[in-house]
Amino acid sequence: MDSLTNVVQSILNMGSSVVLPIIMFIVGIVFRVPLKKAIVSGLTVGIGMIGINLVINLLTTSVGPAAQAMVERFGLNLTIIDAGWPTVAAGTWAQPIAAVMIPIILIVNLIMLAMNWTKTLNIDIWNYWHMSAAAATGYIVTNNFLFGIVCGIIYTVFVLIIADKTAPKMQEYYGLEGVSLPTGSAQGYAVLAIPIGWVIDRIPGINKLDVKPETIQKRFGIFGEPMIMGIIIGVFLGLLGGYDISGILQIGMTMGGVMFLMPRMVKILMEGLIPIQESAQKMLQSRYGDREIYLGMDAALATGSPAALSTGLLMVPITLFLAVILPGNRVLPFGDLATIPFFAALVVPSRKGNILHSVLSLTVVMAVALLMATDFAPTLTTMAEGIVEFPEGAAQISNLDTGGNILNWIFLKLAQLVNSIM
Repeated sequence: MDSLTNVVQSILNMGSSVVLPIIMFIVGIVFRVPLKKAIVSGLTVGIGMIGINLVINLLTTSVGPAAQAMVERFGLNLTIIDAGWPTVAAGTWAQPIAAVMIPIILIVNLIMLAMNWTKTLNIDIWNYWHMSAAAATGYIVTNNFLFGIVCGIIYTVFVLIIADKTAPKMQEYYGLEGVSLPTGSAQGYAVLAIPIGWVIDRIPGINKLDVKPETIQKRFGIFGEPMIMGIIIGVFLGLLGGYDISGILQIGMTMGGVMFLMPRMVKILMEGLIPIQESAQKMLQSRYGDREIYLGMDAALATGSPAALSTGLLMVPITLFLAVILPGNRVLPFGDLATIPFFAALVVPSRKGNILHSVLSLTVVMAVALLMATDFAPTLTTMAEGIVEFPEGAAQISNLDTGGNILNWIFLKLAQLVNSIM
C-alpha cells in the first residue's frame, strides 16, 4: 500500500504542466491524432496550464493576505479555522484508501464511457482527490475500507453525471467546446446554487436586474472592461482590508491583471485541447453515430470569464460577513476564500453571466456551506491530524471546498448513519 501511495504522490508531485501533456499525448494517440499534432497539442495544453497556474498564484497570493487583513481588522474570532483545500487534499492523500481510489476512479469512468452512461472522460487527475476525500470520509468514520471504496465509487458516478448535465450551458457560455468540468467543489456548489438561481430569476424586480459584463460595458463604457472591473473589485478588497493607498493600488492592478491575463491563458490551453477533442469526436461518430465525448478538465478554465471571476471575488467579503452573523457557524473562512471563483464555475453559466443573480445564489449556498463545514470539522481534523501543520491557534480545522460541499457532506452523513447501525 505504501508503495502505491508513493507512486501516486510521485506522479502528482510532477505537477499538471508535466503530467497533463503526457496524458493528452496518450489520449491523442488513442483517438488517432497524427503523432506530430498529438505532441504539439499535449505541449500546448501543458504550457497553457503553466500560464493558468501563474495567474491563479497571482490571484491567491493577493486575495489571501487581503482576506487575512479583513479578519484581523474586524476582529473575527471563530474556533474552527478554514485551512484551505491543500491541507485537506494532503490529509486525503495520506489515507491508505486514497491511492487505491486512483485506479478505481479511472476504471469506473472507463466502464461508464463504454456503457454510454457518461460522455465525460475525466483526465483531471489532480481533482480525483475530491472523490478520494469521500472515500476517506467513509473509511475514517466507519473504519470500514470496503465502505469507503463504495463511497468513492458513488461520488465518482455523481461527478460524471453532473459534469454531463452541466456541460452544454457551460460550453456555450465559456466557449469551451467539447469540455466538461468534473471538479467536485464546483459541482457541489452548483447543485444547490442552480435551483436557487432559478427561484431568484422569478422574483419580481430582481429578475429584471441584468448585471453582466456586457451590459455594464454598454451602460458604463470603460468601467465594463474586464481589467477595469478587476481593478475596481481589487480596490474594494483593499479598502475592506484596511490597506494604505499603495496597497490598495497594488491589489487593484493585480486583480486587473488577473482579469486581463486569465482569458488569454485559457485560450492557449484550448488551442492544444481542440485538435484532440475533434479527433475523439470524429472517431466516436464514425463508430457510434452522433455520440459525443467531453474531456473533463479543471474548473480553473472557467476563471477565464470576467463574470465568474467577478462573482468569486465579490463573494470573499460576503462570506466573511456571513461567518460573523450566521447562527451556528464556528468556521473562520480563510484558506479557501481565494478558491471561491472556482465554486462559481458552473453557477455563472446557469445565470447566463448575470453577476448579481450568481452572487445572490452563492450567498444562500455559502450560508449553508458554512454550517456544513462546521459539522464536518471533527472528521476533517482527524483526516489531517499529524499529516499537515495546523494554522496557529486552530484546535479544529475544516474548509469550504470539502467541508462546505454538499456532495461530500452527504457521504459524511451516510457514513455516520452506517456507523451508528454497525
